[in-house]
Parts: sequence; C-alpha cells; structure tokens
Amino acid sequence: MRVTSPEDVPGSPEPADPAPMWGRTHSSVPAEQSSAESRADSPADSPADSPVDSPAISTDPSPGFPLAIPVADATPSDPVWNGWDVLRLIFLTIVALFVGVFTVLVLAHWAIYPHLRLGDIARFPLVVIAGQSVAYVLIFAYMYVLVTRERGRPDFLAALHWNWPKNFAVYVLAGFILSVALQAVAHFLPIPKELPIDSFFRTPAEAWALGILSITLAPLMEELFFRGFLYPVLARRLGVTLAIFITALGFAAMHGAQLMFSWGPVLVIFLVGLVLTMVRAKTNSVAAGVILHMAYNGTITVAMFAATDGFRHLEKLNQ
Repeated sequence: MRVTSPEDVPGSPEPADPAPMWGRTHSSVPAEQSSAESRADSPADSPADSPVDSPAISTDPSPGFPLAIPVADATPSDPVWNGWDVLRLIFLTIVALFVGVFTVLVLAHWAIYPHLRLGDIARFPLVVIAGQSVAYVLIFAYMYVLVTRERGRPDFLAALHWNWPKNFAVYVLAGFILSVALQAVAHFLPIPKELPIDSFFRTPAEAWALGILSITLAPLMEELFFRGFLYPVLARRLGVTLAIFITALGFAAMHGAQLMFSWGPVLVIFLVGLVLTMVRAKTNSVAAGVILHMAYNGTITVAMFAATDGFRHLEKLNQ
C-alpha cells in the first residue's frame, strides 16, 4: 500500500503559502490538479484502506442510499482565474481606455470646447488623464466582478493576496531608495531630451493632474493587474523565476510608448518592474508592491515639484 502524504488527500487543509525559494522554478501558487489525478491519489482508490478512514467518503447507512458516496474536492485553485481570464482582462482594458477617453472627449467638446474639433481636443493632456481615470474605474469594476461573481470568491482582496504589510514605513523607504538609485543609474544611460511623456508637463494644471494620478490610481491599477492577476498565473504555469522576468517585461512594454521605446528609459522601467514583482513573490503581498510603487512615483513627483518651484517653472525640466 502506498503511503499517502497529507498533500495527496483531497479536502485536507492546504498549508499557508511559503515564501518562494529563489533559484527554484517551483511556484508558491499551487498548480491546478485534474480530476483524474485527484482520484488517483485519493485513499478511497486503495483497496487496503477502509472507507471509514477516508475523509472523502460518506458512510451514511440510511436505507436506499449507497454505503460509500465519493465527495468531490471543492478546494479552489490559486489563483481562481486563468490565462484566458487575463487575456480577456487585457482586451477589456483596451476597450475601457477607448471608452473612457472618448467619453471625456465628447463631454469636453460639449461643455468646454464647442468650437474645437475632437481631434484637437484629444491632444489636450488633461482630457487624456481624465479619460484614463475613468477607464481605471471601469477596469477595477470588471476585476471585482471577475473574482467575486464569475469565479465565486467573495473576498476580493484575499483572492488577490492583498495582505497589508505591518511594516508600512519600510516599503515607503524602499520606494524612495529605489527611485533615487534608478535616477542615478539613468544619468549613465542614453535618455532622449524629449519624450512623449514630456507633453504632460507643459502647464501647472497638467503637471498637477499627472502627478496626482501617478501616485494614486496608476500604481494601484498597475499593481492589481501585473502583480495581482498576471504574475500568479505565470508563476503557476512557468515557475517563480520566469514569471518575475515576464511580468517585469510586460510592465516595461506597457510604458514603452510614453518613452518612445528608447532602451535607456525602458530599461529603468524594467528594473522597477523587476523589483516590484520580486517583492510580490517574496512577501506574497500585492499591497506591499502598491506602497512601494506609490513611494517610487511619489519621490519623482516631489523632486519635479521642488525643481520647478511648485510646477510654476516647468521649463526647468528641459535644462
């Protein structure tokens, strides 16, 4: 008779997620098991074991009912979503960005700029920022529905491994150090003098709007998608090490258009994504990455605020 370990017994409590061991490709996210594997490992399939000793067997001797009734293993996989759900989320994100920007564009044309063409209004950074904010709200709403309704996990934050860290200040300090260190590295990299992102810093109002977005909704939504939804699926299928690399690569690619796909600034963003994903893997906490990300962006925003006298002299950014 084969000795069955506690992990093989369906329905047995799963141990808490251990901290991943670097250098191994084993994911801290349990892989899904097929029903055939579950039946093969079940003690009920061993002829030497008594049905009474198996937790997956009902022994109700009531008349008219069979003596042994197999009970299905209801333990959900982690994460409860899969790669197709992530692809659908990406597609709906693109749709939400289009809907959000177009909605704000029409409202701006109707209420503020009735004499301008829609194409001209679409070049206003404030319109783009407002539309992106609307899109973030729509995306978050779908994320919530996907987890709680479609996948049946009513605790949205628990399903995403939010796990708010106790040492909040440590991650704020880490974000500050990461920002300063990578800005120092950027001085040795080829950074173009003008980037598409620079067009959002032409007026104080635009600088304020982008600064607020960069330390609130933007890091929250980016961490929810990349470290909350994408990383655990990749870790379950490919292992922790490869999942960290691919997640960071996708994070850098998303910011590529803002940086003209210049390899210097894109490399900096890739390194940021690498650190953020490593923190997610090490701490098993999406919240820790959100704090670090907000602190990173906040450090850059505060530095720009100080360098331009409160966003009043934005021309200093090009000096």
